[in-house]
Amino acid sequence: MRADRVVPLIIAVALFMENLDSTVIATALPAIAKDLGTNPLALKLAVTSYLLSLAVFIPASGWTADRFGARTVFRAAIAVFVVGSIGCALSGSLTDFVIARVLQGMGGAMMTPVGRIVLVRTIPKRELVNAMTWVTTPALIGPVLGPPVGGFIITYATWHWIFLINVPMGILGIILASRYIEDLKVEHHAPFDLVGMTLSGVGIAGVAFGFSVLGLNFLPWWIVAALIGGGTVAIVAYLVHAKRTPHPALDLALFRIPTFFTSVVGGFVFRMGIGALPFLLPLMLQIGFGMTPFQSGLVTFASAVGAMTMKMAAARILRRFGFRTVMLSNAVISASFLAVCATFTNTTSVFWMFGLLLIGGFFRSLQFTSINTLAYADIEPERVSRATSLVSVAQQLAISTGVAFGALAVDITQRIRGGGELGANDFPPAFLAVAAVSMISVLFFMRLHTEAGAELSNRTHLRKPATEETAA
Repeated sequence: MRADRVVPLIIAVALFMENLDSTVIATALPAIAKDLGTNPLALKLAVTSYLLSLAVFIPASGWTADRFGARTVFRAAIAVFVVGSIGCALSGSLTDFVIARVLQGMGGAMMTPVGRIVLVRTIPKRELVNAMTWVTTPALIGPVLGPPVGGFIITYATWHWIFLINVPMGILGIILASRYIEDLKVEHHAPFDLVGMTLSGVGIAGVAFGFSVLGLNFLPWWIVAALIGGGTVAIVAYLVHAKRTPHPALDLALFRIPTFFTSVVGGFVFRMGIGALPFLLPLMLQIGFGMTPFQSGLVTFASAVGAMTMKMAAARILRRFGFRTVMLSNAVISASFLAVCATFTNTTSVFWMFGLLLIGGFFRSLQFTSINTLAYADIEPERVSRATSLVSVAQQLAISTGVAFGALAVDITQRIRGGGELGANDFPPAFLAVAAVSMISVLFFMRLHTEAGAELSNRTHLRKPATEETAA
């Protein structure tokens, strides 16, 4: 079987396992809390600890892949994630569960960026758009499949199976990776930046954790402020350190490349808004409209159907119109479909909601594929691992910030309304707010050259390279 077909599928299976697991747990929290003898609010630690583990260990993924080989690290990451999943299923206390989630996060932190490294180094640039769609799709399908899958498992089995289903999937991923993925290494890899890794880890963890609990009334405001403030100080210290270090943990010099800058920064802003959708929509459907978790999951599944449809058309669309045109127009279209969710009420036809979410899922998936692929348009092979680490960190922070911003918008609306129980009327302003954030990304995509990423979209006869030198 051809590498350009089987390798993306192997990576997609691993990332699907991770993305599904990270969202399905939300539906299972009450059942898990009851079984462990704690309350669902305390069990939020299991969610935030996973995010923290991701944020801390992602910066080390690129160096680790260069030093020990991408295939070796990818297989080890799957194994660690599976062991963490087994630990979650066997947990008998909140402490055990949190430790197991941290272990899962360590595996997940390596799986996503190293999987992309394998993809970029294995697949020719002309085939990268098609290959990247397989990697983008799990990130979209996982969050929308999570609620119905979690509801189904909890209803007809026990919450333990949410984690145990990762075992056969993980074993299959390890076997396929061993057979089809080359163990690519960098002969002259850079030395490990321990100081930079520590500063970036503390900074990212503080900011990610702080924003993840912002608006949830989980911790006192001064602790949240200290986390975000301390994380910000650590990030500033890292910026100073990075300028004095030849090989920093996160290579910020990559932002001098126009296509990389636009992809990461513009993509961050776009994801901030769109990333709140899997959080806000199920809450509105369940709390506001009275749907069961399984019913709301079947509605939100429309986005996954749209994403799968996009997979077959992305390469042709980018070849026809180019990255700049697609990303500019698509940012507006995607944000508009996000804003339309503010018009949903408990009397809105389910079929109407399904149709709008399906079309919106198509355009969101196309935008994610374009953003993820364009990041590597002008990256030299020896800098791929560092670029991937930076891209993965930015994505993680964008999602955390987006969920926090969406929760904060709902909380503010509820307070303005006078408090009381959360209701359907508390959600429309939040959808409009996150849609406005996504729309701002247009300002960054406007910076792109007309034929940016021409080689990736097979428009090479029009290509005018944009490198660090031309951007300086």
